[in-house]
Amino acid sequence: MKRVTLAKSVAACFCLGVVVPLLSAQTPAPSTANQPSSVAKNVAAIKPAEACLSDLRVFDSQMEKDGYWLGGSGYGYRMGSYGGAIASGYQNARPGYEVRTLIASANILARNGQQQPCEDVLATTRNIYKVYVADLHSGGVPMEDMSGWRQQQIAAAQPVAGQNISFRSDELLGTNVRSPHNEALGSVDDLVLSPQTGKIAYLVIGRGGLFGIDEKYVPVPWEDFKLTPNAKLLVLDTTKAAMDAAPEVNHDQYTTPSQFQQQSQKVDAYWKAHLSNKGVN
Repeated sequence: MKRVTLAKSVAACFCLGVVVPLLSAQTPAPSTANQPSSVAKNVAAIKPAEACLSDLRVFDSQMEKDGYWLGGSGYGYRMGSYGGAIASGYQNARPGYEVRTLIASANILARNGQQQPCEDVLATTRNIYKVYVADLHSGGVPMEDMSGWRQQQIAAAQPVAGQNISFRSDELLGTNVRSPHNEALGSVDDLVLSPQTGKIAYLVIGRGGLFGIDEKYVPVPWEDFKLTPNAKLLVLDTTKAAMDAAPEVNHDQYTTPSQFQQQSQKVDAYWKAHLSNKGVN
């Protein structure tokens, strides 16, 4: 499929018109306006399945330690980059894709309080992951030095401004954001398009939570990022302290052009004063 420009690709994926909502920075509860009060109470009473979230956290940490999984960056192993799995004879991206998809499914179930279904999906994920790691190991694929890999990516990052590069929206969503010193700043939770240009105006960075639960959402101007090869990581020249103090948003703060303008002024002013590459920090 021929790729179009990044802005057009994202616009097509989200089917956005003149008004640009912040789509998923905070998952809104289903509408209960026309539902019986008992149903509304039940919807409001749904709480995340904390036990399965804890298990997901443990599983995620284990994959990080194993050295065969690159977190939110695509399909697990670094297919083809810096030698990677293809150079070592392993070319099957399917298991990594399945693991990533199942983790997302377990996350959704956990958000909706589905403890046992979440655990069932997680059990399947573990089994596929074990086979995936065994195949990599038997094929002689080396484990990743995650710290070294991130440093390589950060060193190769280039400003997004002026680049003639196109990506699908799902290649950006979930991408980890790091400082130039390899400090974790969050991950991309959503994209905001300008109602005037239809192009990306902001990336909304989810911070402080696990798999989208209890996160804080910080919009950052798109042009302030650097992008690593194949969008494996995004680099923002700031600090964790600056991210902690940055303006936050919820799901309805960009729903009209007037709200977009008002919120944008606040966000732009903050980041103009808190980006290292703009002479601050």
